[in-house]
Amino acid sequence: MTINCKGVLIDLNKPKVMGILNVTPDSFYDGGKFKDDTSILKQTEKLLYEGATFVDLGAISSRPDATDISEDEELRRILPVVKLLIDAFPDINLSIDTFRSQVARRCLESGASMINDISAGNMDRQMMQTISDFKVPYVMMHMRGTPQTMSKHTTYKNLIEEVLFYMSEKVALAKSFGINDIILDPGFGFAKTALQNFSLLQHLNLFRTFGLPILVGLSRKSMIYKTLGTNAAQALNGTTALHAVALTKGANILRVHDVKEAVECIELMEVLKQTED
Repeated sequence: MTINCKGVLIDLNKPKVMGILNVTPDSFYDGGKFKDDTSILKQTEKLLYEGATFVDLGAISSRPDATDISEDEELRRILPVVKLLIDAFPDINLSIDTFRSQVARRCLESGASMINDISAGNMDRQMMQTISDFKVPYVMMHMRGTPQTMSKHTTYKNLIEEVLFYMSEKVALAKSFGINDIILDPGFGFAKTALQNFSLLQHLNLFRTFGLPILVGLSRKSMIYKTLGTNAAQALNGTTALHAVALTKGANILRVHDVKEAVECIELMEVLKQTED
């Protein structure tokens, strides 16, 4: 199982890590930490040094009830950082976390190599055509509503069946646009209660039926720290525990704040896999 980033095939049969880089003032864990060139470059260097295959750059928070910002503001925040990172790290596999096609287009023109879309095209109908035009990998996530409304959309007749059906429709649509490198994200924390998130993790292996890479975004989320009665800052241990579960159920990419720990988790699970026979 491979994806093509800038003409290089990346093998996902051994899981890879996507490091999170938020240049937002209001992200749930690291909002406001990286707001100048020096801190951004230092954090990116750390992510890459610790073993991130991808760096996921976001300029708009998607946490529940996050403040929406205009497209112009998102572009103002993100484009200078894309240029900064491409200039400093020419070989970086830079993913852009956006649901807006024009933001995706401008970032791809500036050297980014993949798009991570929380809405799988629902919030901008031009997104899939943009992905098709640039022939880059596309992460499609399951979500209902928007970050501002998703907490009101957690009622399902059958959560797993409905998320799988949603993904089947999105995969068919993406393929109709000629998109080849599709990555599925079941959307932990997006329009799902804590218990629903755990159910989704328990049944993550069902997403393997698509034959496509699976990205998991569990890092320091409220399903962990609220269950443990702590906070996002104290959720690393819980994150690692759930990463191990996700890997046993077929996750190919871990999207994380803490790269070193995720890489170590993958290495240990790979050794464990060798003992299966």
